[in-house]
Amino acid sequence: MRPVLRLSLPALLLVLAGCGEDPGTTAGSAPSSPADPAPTTRPTAVPALAGEVTTRYPVTVLDDGDGAELCLGGVATSLPPQCDGPPLVGWDWAEHAGAYEEQSGVRWGAFAVRGTFDGTSFTPSEVVPGDAWEPPAGADPAAEADRDFTPPCPAPPGGWANQGSPGAAGGRPAVFRAAQRLPRYNEAWVDSSSSPVVVTVRLATDDPAELADAEATLRGVWDGPLCVVGGARHTERELRAVQDAVLDLPGMLSAGASEDRVRVDVVADDGTIQAWVDRAHGAGTVVVSSALVPVD
Repeated sequence: MRPVLRLSLPALLLVLAGCGEDPGTTAGSAPSSPADPAPTTRPTAVPALAGEVTTRYPVTVLDDGDGAELCLGGVATSLPPQCDGPPLVGWDWAEHAGAYEEQSGVRWGAFAVRGTFDGTSFTPSEVVPGDAWEPPAGADPAAEADRDFTPPCPAPPGGWANQGSPGAAGGRPAVFRAAQRLPRYNEAWVDSSSSPVVVTVRLATDDPAELADAEATLRGVWDGPLCVVGGARHTERELRAVQDAVLDLPGMLSAGASEDRVRVDVVADDGTIQAWVDRAHGAGTVVVSSALVPVD
């Protein structure tokens, strides 16, 4: 992935379930059997998932003396590490000799785990140590994280190097601050792999007059290459409000905004959490991703 400096809704990965959230009140999102019609009541419990499910990749299994837990969220990088998650039914460390570490009475290791999930606990049927795990055929773990930050505007005549307004040398921090004050601001970024570096500002409008006014405002503080585009559905403030509204969904692991939507990671989802956020906030506004997914 190319080096990118990006400014948008605080790239909050709010790691809520990495440490300290009870798995019984922790929900997730891996559509197993989507509900229809969409639920009208906000989900309050982690749903059980039908059939066998699996982690998307190796995750930490940790036992601090109270039994092994499947850590699906953040892991505190202390020594020993700290995390929690659904308890693992029937886990026996003797079956995984050489695949875990132990210190101060804590055992932990990385494993891809397959089995059944009843909404509270996970019963493994197959466990693969992290160093022996291979991604499914055709899977590209980096694909979801890769985004094209090329400026969406056509290059001006003569190229980006010739664009600018001499004398307005506030610099990139100034143009980012000015962009965030725009009424319809959505996000801003630079692609630091390009030369010269182009600042892109996206707004939640397609009105040519608003876009022109915004560009004129930014030109007051930035004398370098600038791309101002519309097309976003939501302002940063609107996305922030949606993010705040979903933070207490059951099984919340993390939440953040990017690419004009709020992305939510949960322990498990049978489709009801996604259906509810679609109903509450509009389809496509919130994307729910489950840490546990159906076995193909």
